[in-house]
Amino acid sequence: MNLIQSVYVHIPFCQQICHYCDFTKFFYNEQLANDYIDALKQEISTYVKENNTKIRTIFIGGGTPTALTVDQLEAVLEQLSLKFDLTACEEFTIEANPGDFSEEKIKLLTSYGVNRVSLGVQVFDNAMLKKLGRIHTVQDVYHTIELLQKHGINNISTDLIYALPNQSIAHFKASLHAAMSLNLPHLSTYALQIEPKTVFYQRYKKGKLHRPAQEEEVQMYEILKLTAKENGLLQYEISNFARPGFESKHNLTYWNNEYYYGFGAGAYGYLPGKRYGNIRPLPAYIKQAKLDGKPILHIDSIGKKEQMEEEMFLGLRRMQGVNKHHFKAKFGISMNQVYRSSIEELIQKGWLIEDVNTIVLTEEGKLLANEVFERFLLEGEMLK
Repeated sequence: MNLIQSVYVHIPFCQQICHYCDFTKFFYNEQLANDYIDALKQEISTYVKENNTKIRTIFIGGGTPTALTVDQLEAVLEQLSLKFDLTACEEFTIEANPGDFSEEKIKLLTSYGVNRVSLGVQVFDNAMLKKLGRIHTVQDVYHTIELLQKHGINNISTDLIYALPNQSIAHFKASLHAAMSLNLPHLSTYALQIEPKTVFYQRYKKGKLHRPAQEEEVQMYEILKLTAKENGLLQYEISNFARPGFESKHNLTYWNNEYYYGFGAGAYGYLPGKRYGNIRPLPAYIKQAKLDGKPILHIDSIGKKEQMEEEMFLGLRRMQGVNKHHFKAKFGISMNQVYRSSIEELIQKGWLIEDVNTIVLTEEGKLLANEVFERFLLEGEMLK
């Protein structure tokens, strides 16, 4: 049985670099993209020796994968179809910006089994989209969804960002209601993070970026949860909402702490006993991938201690929480033996609730999730 559940493929090219984005990304250049795809194919072939390998989910992310030409997209898809059994793949997702799709690209994607699209909408306001460095318009969102549905892709997720510069609660409500009116089965939402090496970070350091107060950000999150629920989208993870049956199977691989390949510049993978991160700069990635097929920047050893920590960090992001019986079956030791004092402390603070089978975050715990997760770090070399 193949232990690897999922495949992530990173396409780092964009037509425009957004002001808030710190992912591995570069302006699209046709020749560079061709060289990159050759290197990517070499990396995939090095890790996956057998053809037609069974895999549960594939996610092509970026960057903007749809920035590639039809021929370039086909080259990536052809390699994936050679190495993986796409007919057995339960969920095949590609990220896209509204306005990037042509009918030719959609037909190509569906011919290779792509059955889910994650659209980077971010906000339903043309002026604010421009301030974010986005090049699509709100009208592009509607047109793209119409085009996808015309070709049978109905499993569509939209990304929204909130707590944007100068965003009021009323503005966020309007953007959220616009998203709900699309009647799509999945919504991913994120509070804006000011990341180093971004345009927004430079403006923030100079005092030229006004962010909503923390109280307003919390209020936006509460509005988000209530509005999603009223529209039939159930929260299944801290930042994600879906109609029953439309939860992202690929992202659940991460939150369930299961193994996955990560291919491409800056991609991360998780294999038995190790987590690895790839080289980010494109020339260095391409050179190393073509040399030996392993363009790795670093490898972290994942022993029992790290696995248990990650089981708690990732599992508590899900609304179903962490199952005690599953924990014991997986690690051969009970959760109480390892984490009893931390659990009791967090229950006392009102951040965690517990029953016979599970522990889950409270509503307050969701807001303070990072503080909760810190309590599950194990001391020293314990259980390594």
